[in-house]
Amino acid sequence: MAGYKPRVISLTKRPGDSFGFYLRVERGVDGHLIRCLEMGGPAELAGMKDGDRILRVNGTFVDGLPHSEVVDMVKNSGVSVTFHTLEEAPYAQAKAKGVNLSDPQSAPVANGGPEQALYPKLCYLVKLSSGYGFSIRSVIGEQGLFMTEVVPGGVADRAGVSVNDRLLEINGENVEGSTHDQVVDTIKLAGGSIMFLLVDEETDRHYQNKHTKIGARLATAKYLPHKPRVIDMTKGPDGYGFLLKEMTQIGHITKDIDRGSPAERAGLKEMDRLVAVDGKEVDSFSHEQVVDKIKQSGNQCRLLVVDKDTDQMYKQGNVSPMVFLEGMNLDDSNSPPSYREALNLPARVQPSTPVQSRKEELKPKLCKMEKASTGYGFHLNGIMGVSGHYIKEVVKSGAADRAGLEEDDIVVEVNGVNAEQSSHEEVVEMIRSGGGSLEMLVANQSVYDQLRAQGVTITRLLLGGTSYAQVHTADTREEEERREARPETPAEPARERHHEVIVCGFE
Repeated sequence: MAGYKPRVISLTKRPGDSFGFYLRVERGVDGHLIRCLEMGGPAELAGMKDGDRILRVNGTFVDGLPHSEVVDMVKNSGVSVTFHTLEEAPYAQAKAKGVNLSDPQSAPVANGGPEQALYPKLCYLVKLSSGYGFSIRSVIGEQGLFMTEVVPGGVADRAGVSVNDRLLEINGENVEGSTHDQVVDTIKLAGGSIMFLLVDEETDRHYQNKHTKIGARLATAKYLPHKPRVIDMTKGPDGYGFLLKEMTQIGHITKDIDRGSPAERAGLKEMDRLVAVDGKEVDSFSHEQVVDKIKQSGNQCRLLVVDKDTDQMYKQGNVSPMVFLEGMNLDDSNSPPSYREALNLPARVQPSTPVQSRKEELKPKLCKMEKASTGYGFHLNGIMGVSGHYIKEVVKSGAADRAGLEEDDIVVEVNGVNAEQSSHEEVVEMIRSGGGSLEMLVANQSVYDQLRAQGVTITRLLLGGTSYAQVHTADTREEEERREARPETPAEPARERHHEVIVCGFE
């Protein structure tokens, strides 16, 4: 694709803001076009130009995809997205000459500036009934095994695998010297999930020219679905508010997190495994050494932790979660800033119809309400054996409805206390203990899942400078007639989830 060098444009925005451009298709014009750039917005500042064509979204070639699919891919990217773009004139020339724009480009320009930094990549695949969606090819007389027949939109494609990527490791084991049949057998024996270490053609040449051995420690973790979490805490009068326990063959585990403590407010969870303290990996530390390291931090401390699913994924790949932390500091313009950096970016003026729909703002909502004579007007549901609580049967025009609660909202906090890991009975008691007033931090299912997938801790900080969700109070007569919420009879099991549903009404 000589002469048609795409640029890599990485954009990051605050939750609820736009990326600062319109994505359009126009009659008689090929491609997905950039239009109406917002002056001073993320897209303009990153070097996008009016008329640029989008070739790839987060590595997936989109030039021939329906416009609605491309828009959905951008929406589903959350607060960060990476584009490969081509300017209007070169794009028109390439189309006129029949150039295959999906071919890998040897030297893309990152954000209109210097050549992007090059790293191998970790890709985690979970098999579907249709398989992984890729094939392995090898060439007789040539060393190496390469990815081919990557199904667009399939498991491998969504996991970051690209055609012609060279396979280096499977679940942490180097396979560069293995035969085609041996690698196929290894993949078959891996079960329902697998971790690859891959390198694309340009990156492969880069490291070969430097005579550098490629390993997982050099890799980017940006394609991995489960993210470690960075916990920034400021010590309170009673300390950080959690205990640390050393468990054989597991590591340093967080326990007994105090409600309302700095640890809980920062997003620390029960049974998180501690990976690093202030950037220093502590896997090899004794319990006493870790405690001393935290004490040495003074009144502020930064922890890197992983939950059970994230820990298992990294262990399957035999790679330390430190690659995530190190990746946050890489001088790689193709790697979006961390979420904390994105949150601190200046606010943008949002166009009336941005690419990131306002209907799917990635932020929770804080609902404040006063109990009326008829109660709060909602049911609190939970599923036996499954963490989490959600809102059901919101009474129209009731206190909860007027405060902004909606069906299936996920409960995050009750009266300022995180309730995600609390039992159903505990959450009910938290609501009752508020008397006639209630504050609930909630998120709809889609927003909750997307933020969790990005490793973002859901707290009131995500509300930013935006005013809290609608606040409605009962009238004086209703306030005088407040009564205790009454638990309802448990509902029948939710058949679609095959778990017993427990319900409590707050009417």
